[in-house]
Amino acid sequence: MKRLLFAFFLAAPAVAQTALPDPAAVMLALDDHPAVEAGRARLKAAQAEARGRAAGPHEVIASASIIRRRVDQEGEYAEYDASLTRAIRLPGKASLDRKTGMAGVSVADNMADDARHQAAVSLNDLWWDWAGASLELAVLNRSVATLEAASVAVRRRVALRDASALEADQADNARALARSAAKAAAGRELASRASLAAQFPTLPLPARAPEPPAPELPPEGIDALGVMVVERSHEIGAAVAQADRARLLAERARRDRFADPSIGVRGFSERDGAERGVGLLLSVPLGGAHRRAMAEQSGANALAAEAESLAVRHDLSALASRDVAIASAAYAAWQEAALAAEASASAASKTARGHALGGLDLSDSLYAQRLAQESALAEAVARVAAWRAITRLRIDSHTLWMHQ
Repeated sequence: MKRLLFAFFLAAPAVAQTALPDPAAVMLALDDHPAVEAGRARLKAAQAEARGRAAGPHEVIASASIIRRRVDQEGEYAEYDASLTRAIRLPGKASLDRKTGMAGVSVADNMADDARHQAAVSLNDLWWDWAGASLELAVLNRSVATLEAASVAVRRRVALRDASALEADQADNARALARSAAKAAAGRELASRASLAAQFPTLPLPARAPEPPAPELPPEGIDALGVMVVERSHEIGAAVAQADRARLLAERARRDRFADPSIGVRGFSERDGAERGVGLLLSVPLGGAHRRAMAEQSGANALAAEAESLAVRHDLSALASRDVAIASAAYAAWQEAALAAEASASAASKTARGHALGGLDLSDSLYAQRLAQESALAEAVARVAAWRAITRLRIDSHTLWMHQ
């Protein structure tokens, strides 16, 4: 029994080469995510809108009429007229339309990248939900294996009249509790894996999540990544581009108070061709209260977009500070949990040795083992929390799984 307990508490976990899935597989899975596909489609729509704005809203209007006229005491005459007209944008409007279209493309481009970022955040959370449940299951399975062997050993000693039936019951109780906890962890592991597979069906998943090694701080440094969160934020980029677009639309609406004139050419034939002519046409809409109100509305929208852009920057600054604080605290918490788990494992092995030598009761050994198991589980939870926080910081700073 002493050797079994010692092996359980001091056995090193199978350390994987990396705690995260294959980067190439992740990139493909993110590309296939519906939110990312929707972002790409909206980008194409914005590009088409930009081309339309550059071309302008005005088109050539063709009109024609053919009539048969009857004049008393003169007879009937065939007459016709035809005209081609087109509105012309006043100077400066075409440039504003092109800039507005480019700003719209910038908004859609940043929003598409932010959709990818949000998908990466979701994948990170789901991955660590699965990895955390799998790691807890591994810890509990090792405990179950040890306690099952301990129960068998106690039963053998009872048969040899070297242990009491009470000790056998105590060993069976500890084993049953460990089995119950392991089954609950197994359920969480299956549920979290199913959620990950449902959200990212093209991401290949192993049968079991890789057991994460000891967390490592990013080589760039936590504080430096916090600065990158703001500098590389596509959400801020989209908000700034949206504010630029609203400003351009406001200027366009202000200029549109002076409506675009329409020019054209008209040809006609009257009285069976007795009268013919060709002329130029010019029409100018006279703007009024409606155009003035639309200009005021666009100006107010521009002010709102500018304020929203500033709010987004504040939110991202807060997010960066939160990411830095959580990553730092989670890593420090894991360090303490690891020390506690090591101390508990050492105490449990010494208690097991004392019980084997007859100096301690089985209840003392089982109690020490339970404390060691709880410490091991706490270390596993803290390890996953540290990895989750560090990878979230790397994703938000666009140093992991994101296009630069």
